[in-house]
Amino acid sequence: MAVSDYKRVLLKVSGEALAGDQSSGIESDFLNKVAGQIVELARTGIEIAIVIGGGNIFRGMAVAASGGDRVTGDQMGMLATVINSLALGDAIRRLGGKSHVFSNVSMPTIAETFTQRAGIAALENGAVLLCAGGTGSPFFTTDTAAALKAVELKCDVLLKGTKVDGVYDADPATNPHARRFDAIGYDEVIRRNLRVMDTAAFALARDNRLPIIVYALDNEQGLSGVLGGTTPCTRVG
Repeated sequence: MAVSDYKRVLLKVSGEALAGDQSSGIESDFLNKVAGQIVELARTGIEIAIVIGGGNIFRGMAVAASGGDRVTGDQMGMLATVINSLALGDAIRRLGGKSHVFSNVSMPTIAETFTQRAGIAALENGAVLLCAGGTGSPFFTTDTAAALKAVELKCDVLLKGTKVDGVYDADPATNPHARRFDAIGYDEVIRRNLRVMDTAAFALARDNRLPIIVYALDNEQGLSGVLGGTTPCTRVG
């Protein structure tokens, strides 16, 4: 499909990717670069929703791994996604775009509580929609939240922006012979346990016929290159 064939997209941004070259936190230059790509794409008339992870600030699984309560850990991770969403929303506004931050965790003094109706209205009003707080429930990742929001908001495609340029048959960071797929089916991704997203996210996308495009968030061609088919990526569908 060409860029013009997509009317509404959901972008899943890896929290770890927002750290840029840092080990944690938010690298402002990289944040502004991502925000600039989003603003540029929004100006073409494409409606954009965003779900951001929180791994650059806190990972809930780390609490459970150290013997703590998983629910508490996941709640802390949800708060990290709110921080990232506020930061990206502010960067989008500073670059001349419109943004609207919603949260699946009720915090009305910080962000409006998400509903499908309000989210779609914000998109139709030209705002970039940022969905914070994951699913609002523990034990679900932000990958699953991204697939869920893409289906709820009736998006044409889910874009997974991460540190690698697609889905590989092995970890390219540790295996120099890892092979990237140009295209792969949902069931094969699940069967081979290719964990660029979690199984629940892939299953939800499969059941709702939602295509997923996995690409490197730092690619110089940006989102337009991904949607135009000129950027290395993997299409899952």
